[in-house]
Amino acid sequence: MPATDLVPLPDDWERALALVAHPDDLEYGAASAVARWTSEGRHVTYVLATRGEAGLGDVPPEEAAALREQEQRNSAAVVGVDDVEFLDHSDGVVEYGLALRRDFAGAIRRHRPHVVLTLNRHDSWGGPSFNMADHRHVGLAVLDAVRDAANRWIFRELVAEGLEPWDGVAMACFSGSPLATHSVDVTGFLDQGIRSLHEHRSYLDHVGTDADTWLRTLAEEAGRRSGCEHAVALEVMRP
Repeated sequence: MPATDLVPLPDDWERALALVAHPDDLEYGAASAVARWTSEGRHVTYVLATRGEAGLGDVPPEEAAALREQEQRNSAAVVGVDDVEFLDHSDGVVEYGLALRRDFAGAIRRHRPHVVLTLNRHDSWGGPSFNMADHRHVGLAVLDAVRDAANRWIFRELVAEGLEPWDGVAMACFSGSPLATHSVDVTGFLDQGIRSLHEHRSYLDHVGTDADTWLRTLAEEAGRRSGCEHAVALEVMRP
């Protein structure tokens, strides 16, 4: 594979909307790119399908939800994101379907982004590492919702709620994809991204992740493929 097979992500846009399943999904790599974008004056909003309430082992969901929501807000603030929303789907059993597509289409119409950012939708992270259902279902729903948001005659009730169609999404970007096509140079922003992951202390303590090693390894590999020191790799799809 060529050393520089990843194309720089176009930067001719102003607003991004991140649509993911759980707290910490963005912080496993993509947050460093968000840190760069906000430093450049771009506006980024986070919308999460769940509060990650099933992700802390023996901690009851009600307690885990409140804890992980606050950790996500703290984490977003580290990379310059003030707008964080939660859609109240159930962690671990997020279903691909019309309800999820409608919620995401509504978020796209409400925030009117030029770029949508989400997580790997494929069966695997590469090799035998199977990707969980929530990530796969959310990723597919994001793709469909980009088109749903642009079509006045899909989810007509959204117009009645004051959410006019939005066809301004130029790119849907998937972090963690084994089929990455583009990258964002995050040289100088990696430490900020790592700090944002550290804010998810309850989850990191539960799974035992070494956040620094994990993110540095990913960023160095993407950097080698991009011709820079550190990068975030993204699979890019266009409507």
